[in-house]
Amino acid sequence: MRYALLICTDETAMEAVSPEEAEASMQRYLAFGEEMGRRGVLQGGERLRPTTDATTVRVRDGEVVTSDGPFAETKEQIGGFYLVDCKDLDEAIEVAAKIPGAQVGTIEVRPIWEM
Repeated sequence: MRYALLICTDETAMEAVSPEEAEASMQRYLAFGEEMGRRGVLQGGERLRPTTDATTVRVRDGEVVTSDGPFAETKEQIGGFYLVDCKDLDEAIEVAAKIPGAQVGTIEVRPIWEM
């Protein structure tokens, strides 16, 4: 079964890290990607631009309404995601727990609704 692993962290905390800490974090993510690639579960993933670059779209009474920023104010923002193919939820949770962001934020494990 395929799962989206949504990486939710506090953007402001990430902006405050030193270049050395940012590089160390990047290396942990690269190592995660290599390990999951070898296991054959990783199907894709991307880092997202900050919420300051987001545009939210709504349609109300037939009118398209856009606003800058994310849909809701939250303490954590979705900073990236991985798409994985795991045998079951237990394996998806085990994979999610290895994502470096799980140590400072949360990882939402969301099953893909196959159409």
